[in-house]
Amino acid sequence: MEVATARKPVGRILIEQGVLAEEQLQEGLRVQAENGGALGDTLVDLGFISRDELIKALAKQYGLKSVEIGDVDFPPELISQISPSIACVYRVVPASIDNGVLTVAMADPLNIRVLDDLRFMLNMPVEGAVADPAVVNRLIEEHYASKTESLQELIDNISHDIPTAGIPDLTDQTAIDIGTLKEVANLPPIMKLVNLVLLQAIRDQSSDVHFEPFEDQYRIRYRIDGVLYEMPPPPRHLGAAISSRAKVMAEMQIEERRLPQDGRIELNVAGNPIDVRVSTLPTMFGESVVMRILDRSVVELNIENLGLRPDDLQECHRLLRKPNGILLVTGPTGCGKTTTLYAFLNYLNNIGVKIITTEDPVEYDLAGITQVQINERIGLTFARCLRSILRQDPDKILVGEVRDLETAEMAIQASLTGHLVLSTLHTNDAPTAVTRLVDLGLEPYLLTATIESIIAQRLVRRICTRCKRPYEPSAEELLELGLRPEDVEGKQFFKGIGCPVCKNTGYRGRVAIFEILALSDEIKRLVLSNASTSELREAAVRGGMRTLRESGLLAVYDGITTIEEVARETVFVQLD
Repeated sequence: MEVATARKPVGRILIEQGVLAEEQLQEGLRVQAENGGALGDTLVDLGFISRDELIKALAKQYGLKSVEIGDVDFPPELISQISPSIACVYRVVPASIDNGVLTVAMADPLNIRVLDDLRFMLNMPVEGAVADPAVVNRLIEEHYASKTESLQELIDNISHDIPTAGIPDLTDQTAIDIGTLKEVANLPPIMKLVNLVLLQAIRDQSSDVHFEPFEDQYRIRYRIDGVLYEMPPPPRHLGAAISSRAKVMAEMQIEERRLPQDGRIELNVAGNPIDVRVSTLPTMFGESVVMRILDRSVVELNIENLGLRPDDLQECHRLLRKPNGILLVTGPTGCGKTTTLYAFLNYLNNIGVKIITTEDPVEYDLAGITQVQINERIGLTFARCLRSILRQDPDKILVGEVRDLETAEMAIQASLTGHLVLSTLHTNDAPTAVTRLVDLGLEPYLLTATIESIIAQRLVRRICTRCKRPYEPSAEELLELGLRPEDVEGKQFFKGIGCPVCKNTGYRGRVAIFEILALSDEIKRLVLSNASTSELREAAVRGGMRTLRESGLLAVYDGITTIEEVARETVFVQLD
């Protein structure tokens, strides 16, 4: 059996090339350990080597040639060798074409699979070369980013050229041969279609893309600011080819079509690392595929920018400074709980604090924080992981979700032994979370001894600032929020009239609204007496808790969102 030879470290290559001293390498390794990032970039930042010297060392490390493309005049015939979607998704630009062989400059030489994909899609020999990533990204912006490809035109071309493109009819799911699936997954039209859908979704800051097979159609939809929009639909019989392509990209089992699967795609678009989580689900008419897009560049992990009002922000600061206790964030799926917790962790993260998380899945890599991926298939559950985390001497702990009694008991134990525990729970509001935990089997006295606060949240769409206009709401609109015209005298209301920036929706982006329930002495007495959720809610409001509906109203009065959004995301609570 042949054993793969490990690549020589780039630091050793630089020393062999005579451009780096041993003591400089050790200093670079020390700085890299403190600040993170790639060693090569660290050495350049320290002034020990030049960018060109690093590129030559990387080329040697990966067995590629290096190219300098900063001052090259790119003729149109060379630029046209690669489409805008290919350039933007794979972060490559054509460097030269000689004797029918295309050489592409790669921003990421680690991603060798790109070359195989390009050979398939372009139907020609392709060689890779290492170049300065900043220069590659600049050239992509200059020559490709402003050009747009039409998804509708691509689908029309595929539909028209199906016989010549060699795409068989895969409508009969039971008759698909495994070899055929692998073949169609790598057909250039299918690869280009999936790439273009992904690129368009990323550019529009979509949170997820849905590929859905139905009896008489195949639908592609993507979600922006919580609302689904339809893309041009491809021919229905391409469904199996599209799902197979997604599986290939996510390194899933292409032959397994009877069971759900989960996978992951790592991309780099416009210089930003993007993580795509892929989920497949077998349905009556084929496999449904959902790609969840995690783009760190559009997620704000700053506690100051979550949408907390000044008094709520001050309360969160106070809670996060506590040495122990449990802080819960609740709400339905997709309401931004994880983003809020990550912002809290960012606030807590410093060199003097040990933070460990256990998540399913780990959505974003946080520098300086130890993150653990749950894997229930091998028995690595939240509870089991949490038990081991306590032996790692942490100061703060994040438990991705309290799903069962065992996890809840472990979180309480961690809190009682001197740790601040952050976690999530699926309930509609903050007072309901107490009832939910009691229903799981926790003793009320343990809840009152450990839980410091429960934060419920929702996401509402922001009014587009480009087309934002004042308007006078009708009595019917006010009634949606339980308001009368006299209740809003002197208040100004806004809405977006629609523009190209917001794709004529009137909204652009989302903001969170919050409901913070602190466990005061009165609330604790009610919990110990097994009070109902409504009693807890009334006591919390008397104690100053602002409900989700009230937080939403304040956002409306501030001109951040609209009446329709608050009415859609919150409910009116009638207090006795």
